[in-house]
Amino acid sequence: MAFPVNNRIPFVSILVLFILVSLAAGCRAEIGRVPAIYVFGDSTADVGNNNYLTGSGVAKANFPHNGIDFPSRRPTGRFSNGYNGIDFLAMHMGFKRSPPPSLSITGKSSIQILRGSRGANFASAGSGILDTTGSTITLRKQVELFASIKSNITARITSEAANDAISKSIFILSTGGNDIFAFFSRNNTPTSNDKASFIGSLVWEFKGHVEEVYNLGARKFGVVDVPPIGCCPYPRSLNPLGGCIDTLNELAQSFNQAVKDMMHGLSYTLGGFKYSIGSSYAVVQNIIKDPNALGIKEIKTACCGSGKFNGQSSCMPNSTICSNRHEFLFWDMLHPTHSTSKLAALAIYSGSQQFASPINFRQLVEDQS
Repeated sequence: MAFPVNNRIPFVSILVLFILVSLAAGCRAEIGRVPAIYVFGDSTADVGNNNYLTGSGVAKANFPHNGIDFPSRRPTGRFSNGYNGIDFLAMHMGFKRSPPPSLSITGKSSIQILRGSRGANFASAGSGILDTTGSTITLRKQVELFASIKSNITARITSEAANDAISKSIFILSTGGNDIFAFFSRNNTPTSNDKASFIGSLVWEFKGHVEEVYNLGARKFGVVDVPPIGCCPYPRSLNPLGGCIDTLNELAQSFNQAVKDMMHGLSYTLGGFKYSIGSSYAVVQNIIKDPNALGIKEIKTACCGSGKFNGQSSCMPNSTICSNRHEFLFWDMLHPTHSTSKLAALAIYSGSQQFASPINFRQLVEDQS
């Protein structure tokens, strides 16, 4: 992604100005603008599905200090001190927070969902686009879970009504980072050919999953791209100089560009296909460039964790925790704070093409064509 230089207004200045204008306007959510939200992805989007999984290798966050700033100060399974980015995007669309984790849905809680409203969150921490990534709910399985819910919706209401509700709903995908980490762990000095081959296969798999969701009736897709994961506290802790790991960021950028190209192509081949790609990469990178402009004072060390940069272990009940959480970019070794997520969601939902393209999430919600 290219950033303004010389005679153009600095990116961070635009970000600050945008936020101030939004706040002055009240930043009101558009209540009831979509029937439902369906979420697919990894720990950036998980709101508690992994709470229901067993196994020693399952990443979980349903214990303190996670959730310390969530209502009632309770850990929910979100890898955050409060809400995550999906919650804030849902708020902008008129919902209280993210739809519930799909594995939590019971007969009593499913009444609205089985009428095609509210939606469900299928995201699972540790998962990836590839079936070989992680040991939790793969993206393929998440799509299968949605197919099951759609079948139940169709059984509850008419097929025509179900298809109409689903076609007007928003489908959010936030994934890819774990696949990149897994690739890097196997080969931390990849050649250009290695990178190209990996990114090509990863995006090909992603394309197949998007097409499958489309075939199930989805028409409005919101993709949140991979942030500069090489600058998270954990990768920094692996760098003797404490800097970002450039290879990880390069892989993220290559993946993001390939996804842009892929989604653009699908918009020409799939009837009624509409999309927005929110750039968490752009938001985080520019916070790092000028954190003070946005009230953030710490961009390297996690608020909660242990070891170098608090990035050598997850946030645990006995971890070191900061008190000024709103001034930290990172909550734990890999995830943003509640404040950072709020900032990113605002930019992705209502910002310019520097934040989301070819349209922002608000325009995607409002598109009735």
